[in-house]
Amino acid sequence: MSIARKILENTFIQVLGKLITAGLSIVVLKIISGYLGTAGYGDYTTVYQFLAFFGIAADFGIYTITVKEMSKDEKKIPMILGNVMGLRTFLAIITMGAAALAAFLIPSYAGTVIPMGVLIATLATFFTLLNGTVSSVLQVHLKMQFATIGLVIGKIASVAYMALVAYVLYTGDMTTGFYHLMWAGVLGNLVMFVITSYFVTRFSKITYKFDFGFWKRIFITSLPYGVALVLNTIYFRLDVILMTLLLPHTEVLASGNIYCPSTMCSDTEVGLYGVAMRFLEMLVIIPIYFMNSVLPVMTRFIEEQSNRIKSLMQYSFDFLIATGVPILVGSFILAVPIIKFISDPEFVSGNLYTFGSDVAVRILMFAMLFSFVNSLFGFTLVVLNKQIKLMFINAGCVLFNLIGNMMFIPLYGFRGAAVTSVLSELFILILTGWVVKKSLGFSLSPKTLFKILLSSIVMGLVVASGWWIMQGAWFVWQLALLVPLGGVTYGIMILWTKAITPEMWRLLKKS
Repeated sequence: MSIARKILENTFIQVLGKLITAGLSIVVLKIISGYLGTAGYGDYTTVYQFLAFFGIAADFGIYTITVKEMSKDEKKIPMILGNVMGLRTFLAIITMGAAALAAFLIPSYAGTVIPMGVLIATLATFFTLLNGTVSSVLQVHLKMQFATIGLVIGKIASVAYMALVAYVLYTGDMTTGFYHLMWAGVLGNLVMFVITSYFVTRFSKITYKFDFGFWKRIFITSLPYGVALVLNTIYFRLDVILMTLLLPHTEVLASGNIYCPSTMCSDTEVGLYGVAMRFLEMLVIIPIYFMNSVLPVMTRFIEEQSNRIKSLMQYSFDFLIATGVPILVGSFILAVPIIKFISDPEFVSGNLYTFGSDVAVRILMFAMLFSFVNSLFGFTLVVLNKQIKLMFINAGCVLFNLIGNMMFIPLYGFRGAAVTSVLSELFILILTGWVVKKSLGFSLSPKTLFKILLSSIVMGLVVASGWWIMQGAWFVWQLALLVPLGGVTYGIMILWTKAITPEMWRLLKKS
């Protein structure tokens, strides 16, 4: 089996699992948004966005470095896994404890459900970190179908618990229900970790090891990339945290009515933005899965100084662009039915709010496309041991993002945050692309890009025409008909323009 085919199959398995869990995530989103409402969903989003800052500090790029180290010598996998388990557990305990403490100390969170929600959700993040550690073994062996099984079953357990909370146990007690929604996330991640660990034992023993010399080496190796990831997370999540700090929270009056003391309140803005961000997060995992599959092969090519690195880079770029551009076009046109499908009609513009989550989706899709390509350049810099340059690029982006959000959030709320996110991704794209080109000494060909743009434009015209004709139809019918129509149109166009290279076509024709 060719290397390209192995990479595609490993990526496909992960994306298939993500599609299943994305479907389950849509169910979760509908349950939570319908149960908690805009403001309640804003608090729910704040909890996990707040935790993301500390969770990435516990990860610190160790997963990517671990896969890279295991790919060099598979005989050392048990030793590497045991020590990384110890190191990551230590970091998780420190960072999750800091997260819980910080949530209770922030004045703007006082009197809300956020601090206790953060305390509960730290356990969910802890199991996610451990799951990522053991699944690195499956990634090296290109056996991520086993991790996908754990991911799906864990999500099913979480969804079942959430449905029980929202529709049976706490229909009239939103506060207690909110906390149990947090516990549902803990249950799902625990189930995922247990199942993944079971499959990992087929390839390696899972034990804790405490070789502090190895801990130090891994930590120092991952330090520049870890700092870069922390900075990346800051600029990706900073907007939500700043909205909670720069805008007032809604108040509950003595009558029980909810009152917003300003034209924009943090929990409602975060709620509207959070739905769009959740949709974005379902998409940006695609390039991460793809590049995780490419990483072991890319590492070997770089170590061997093989000329095949150029074709691998071009192949990866074409795949990411061919996936990202049509998603941008289709989501931009179908933003309204998408939001209705994944959440609740009250999140759409013109219902309860002038600007709804559909506006955020249209803006954020450009950030999605840039992030697809950024994943290629970012992973390449890691393999080239250029983590320090990546760290400085992300540091510059954090400053850029902070200034942009501080300027635009008070004026435009989530719309300002969304535009700042797009500009931040573009900022990183330009700088990482320049560094990769300088390091490898070659440029990627835009030939396939132009064919993909043409194919996507034609697809967009067809979908937009169908959207105009189906105005007033049920949103489920709109998506059920227009998404396949767009997919077929795009498929025909990329075949007609020969955007699929002969190598890709040979892979598709193989059994």
